[in-house]
Amino acid sequence: MIQLQNYINGELVAPQSNNYLEVFNPAKGQVYAQAPDSNLDDVSAAVEAASEAFDSWSNLSTNERCRHLTNLADLIELSQDELALAETIDNGKPLSLSRRVDIPRASSNLRFFAQAITQFATAAHEMTDAINYTLRQPLGVVATISPWNLPLYLFTWKIAPALAAGNTVVAKPSEVIPMTAYKFSELCIEAGLPKGVLNIVHGDGLKVGAEMTKHPKIKAISFTGSTKVGAEIAKVAAPVFKKVSLEMGGKNPNLIFADCDYDKMLHTTMLSSFANQGQICLCGSRIFIEESIYEKFKNDFVAKTKQRQVGPPLDDNSKLGAIVSKPHYEKILSYIALAKEEGGEILCGGNPVFPEGHEEGWYIEPTIIAGLPHDCRTNQEEIFGPVVTIMPFTSEDEVLEYANSTVYGLSSTVWTENITRAHRVAKKLEAGIVWINTWLQRDLRTPFGGVKHSGVGREGGLEALRFFTEAKNICIKYE
Repeated sequence: MIQLQNYINGELVAPQSNNYLEVFNPAKGQVYAQAPDSNLDDVSAAVEAASEAFDSWSNLSTNERCRHLTNLADLIELSQDELALAETIDNGKPLSLSRRVDIPRASSNLRFFAQAITQFATAAHEMTDAINYTLRQPLGVVATISPWNLPLYLFTWKIAPALAAGNTVVAKPSEVIPMTAYKFSELCIEAGLPKGVLNIVHGDGLKVGAEMTKHPKIKAISFTGSTKVGAEIAKVAAPVFKKVSLEMGGKNPNLIFADCDYDKMLHTTMLSSFANQGQICLCGSRIFIEESIYEKFKNDFVAKTKQRQVGPPLDDNSKLGAIVSKPHYEKILSYIALAKEEGGEILCGGNPVFPEGHEEGWYIEPTIIAGLPHDCRTNQEEIFGPVVTIMPFTSEDEVLEYANSTVYGLSSTVWTENITRAHRVAKKLEAGIVWINTWLQRDLRTPFGGVKHSGVGREGGLEALRFFTEAKNICIKYE
């Protein structure tokens, strides 16, 4: 049994309560580790360590902070195989996905923001008798709360800009998948990151996340997770004027017009539907197809989906691995049952899978559902699993009505070779991100986030550095 520890003031320490949470291997449905069940005492210790480290860290040159983050990026690359294996065991995703996407992106996050801070320029504005210039100064101690679906990927996505900008950080990874955050704390020690600059507190969201949110010394909170939890954070943070960046749920539409590059669209739609078992906030879970190609798409999509092998994530043949936890597994199955009650036709999938030797694990077939109205619960509520619905449309206005009908607005995908239509539809879609003839193609310089119930604020590029700093204008009058 592996017993993890918190990372506070540069050291690995046990939770002050000496209580631990069970960590499950979703591929087998078995407990394989214990993570700290931290509480207010651990959060307070982490905040104090971060407060004490702030002056020295914020006064380092940007080049020095760049060097520290680059060292961490190098160590992630050197530990790539170990980290990828840990990510897969913890999360249930195929090992090939961890190797190809999650761990390389974690390194890229640190490397990108290490360089970005050296290019983070300020503005000057000249008047006839004075000049104004703007400073961007770090906030102080900030909190980051990251989710379970892309563990190290999104953990570093938050801490990298915060540290680069000169803040010190108290970070909470998801209690469901704590392993790579723990291994990252070991790399911080190996890299010689100054004590207290980054503190990692494991534990339940109600005990740790809530205490971080209301702690008076924490100046800002960057959160990725459910809309329900994001709303609670906003409720607590608003009266005390904490800065918040909230990246929350999605129910993303995929709009497929008849003039698309069909083969490219079909290949990418397989990925955007079922990558990471559909457990990516950017997956396109509502697929709208122009009526003239609907039957062809339905037949081809179902045929290809039936070929996607579900199995143990360490098996190279597995295209879909295990669902991250038993409660989430049960939630997904409940939505499949709901879709049937609402009159949906299960074209393929819809059942649990019990791979040989992993019968206690949490596996679900990739599932395609047809015949549902756009405004039913299945098409309105976030499922966050390998479940998509398909529906025909006849006009641009009709599909835009369907696409914009949910309370969410994170991302959307449009498939068309008509460039005028592409621009027109992209402008009308209520989403923070619109991909045209592609999906999940990310440039780290671009703003990332959603509208409506999908988010408040933006991450990525200069937007992240602006969030983690405060603007100060200085006006000097000429003699």
